[in-house]
Amino acid sequence: MRYFLVTNPEVCTGCKVCTLSCSLSHEGVCNPALARIHVMKFPEKGLDVPLICRQCEKPPCASTCPEKAIVRNSETGAWLIDEEKCIGCRKCMEDCPFGVITVHPETMKILKCDLCQGDPQCIKICETKALQYLPAIALTYDKKREWAKKEMEERNHEWLGR
Repeated sequence: MRYFLVTNPEVCTGCKVCTLSCSLSHEGVCNPALARIHVMKFPEKGLDVPLICRQCEKPPCASTCPEKAIVRNSETGAWLIDEEKCIGCRKCMEDCPFGVITVHPETMKILKCDLCQGDPQCIKICETKALQYLPAIALTYDKKREWAKKEMEERNHEWLGR
């Protein structure tokens, strides 16, 4: 069963501990510039939005890579960067619809979420559960439940002549 990393901006506090955890687990240092997850602040709305690779089914980043350096891990479903093949052209950065692909400031190689080989470290440290690693079936469960609740409320009004 495939799992997906999902975000909930409504409960994100903007602490950015996820970025530190990510950079520490991948690079051995706490440096948000080396993280594969990013948090965008919208102070005017009082909102912090965690941004992470969506692991698209047909990712523009992989199809546009001239060296075919972005390959899918069959176990986790994550799209990984083959650093041996990556030439650092940044074409994948341009074509990512979510803007979550970045470049390592020293190696100039591409950085993107690899789901930590199926054990995302960012979710382990997120106190508010703004980040979760869920099976595909769970992604829409809450939405289905809310929609069903809304439908029942509307029908109850109809049945009661309201």
